[in-house]
Amino acid sequence: MVERVEGGGFIRVSYPFFHLASVRSHCQRTSTNADSLLPIPTTHNVDGIQDSLREDLEFETKPNLSDKTPIKTIYTEFGGIVDCINIYQQPVFDHPLLKNHRFQIKPTFENLTEKTLVNNSQIGSMFDLDNEECPQGTVPIQRMKYNFSQEKLLDDILIKDIPGVHVAEAFVPQNHSPFYQVNGICSLYNPKVEKGQISMSHIWVENGPVESSNRITMGWHVHPSMYGDARTHFYTSWTSDNFKKTGCYNTACRGFVQVDRKNFPGGYFPDTSTYGGATYEAYMAITQDLKTKNWWISAGKVNIGYYPAALFSNLGSASIVGWGGRTKANVGGRSPPMGSGHFPDGNRTHESYFRSPKIQGASLIVYTPESFMTKHFSDNTKCYDVGYHDKYYGEVQKESVVHFGGPGGNCGI
Repeated sequence: MVERVEGGGFIRVSYPFFHLASVRSHCQRTSTNADSLLPIPTTHNVDGIQDSLREDLEFETKPNLSDKTPIKTIYTEFGGIVDCINIYQQPVFDHPLLKNHRFQIKPTFENLTEKTLVNNSQIGSMFDLDNEECPQGTVPIQRMKYNFSQEKLLDDILIKDIPGVHVAEAFVPQNHSPFYQVNGICSLYNPKVEKGQISMSHIWVENGPVESSNRITMGWHVHPSMYGDARTHFYTSWTSDNFKKTGCYNTACRGFVQVDRKNFPGGYFPDTSTYGGATYEAYMAITQDLKTKNWWISAGKVNIGYYPAALFSNLGSASIVGWGGRTKANVGGRSPPMGSGHFPDGNRTHESYFRSPKIQGASLIVYTPESFMTKHFSDNTKCYDVGYHDKYYGEVQKESVVHFGGPGGNCGI
């Protein structure tokens, strides 16, 4: 769904905003009707909430469909392969920490922020009704095009201090914690990224010391090495030890529990913004379900899935939340553009941003942080910049914004 805002050239993406645009599909029928809800295995019968990690924290990073028979396989128009797997037999449930996990079909909270935005909008259809989705009782699991080694899965752009990574981010620090949600309406761009480079826009929650940080991120990125293309893809990631031995993107390893039948980590955004022209946006949120303690990933009006509480050693709440962008280049090479590829200048048709950024703190009220609560940081202001304004100075609307980005170039190590 989209909303076109007259005069500003904005297109607000609500739901759904990425999809299975299929060329063909193959169905494999089992003894269970694929169109009916499949039974819950008796092994997943109690909440998987633990206070600490077990010794068997380290898990497989091998291809995660080797022992799962898809009920349906979808071949997308751009060469991707998506398997529709029994919702209760997802590879994630093979994780040692999730053997006794109770599957949560939907969160106990309501997405009141997005509901307000949609109710005040005139919504039309972004996609036709013929797009593919997985049958009832199954969920989409994207096949990885490349066999990433564990090193490539974990040692990446999400670790700030490795060579070639540059950041332009705003965050609310620990002295205002605890936090249970971070959200914002993100502009979507497709910066030019070459082989060996990455450019991303994201929100995140984290807790713990840097060397063993527990962290969840979500947003969009252009990552040719992962997808084999230069499109803008929706992504999410997690770690319980600052990516030393745990964590990955999307469903490349066992961690993320998929719930929605149509939208999934790794899906691409078919439309992105043009500098000075139409701007596409997507609402994104990471929210802890205060009853189950699971962390939900929401985009548009869709609760896509969640990270079970049992995966984490120290994420009963977040001590830091934030918004912004990152890039990665080969060491000694040129860094790619971030966001729109231009420095923020107060014009939303020019810059990459998260508007209406909000957090949920100890009061459990979702609110916009004031400027004095936030900090922002760019490690190379000649390449990228970032700012936070609780009253947006560039336009008539008095709306908070995190804006960031830049052209990249020779940005150093």
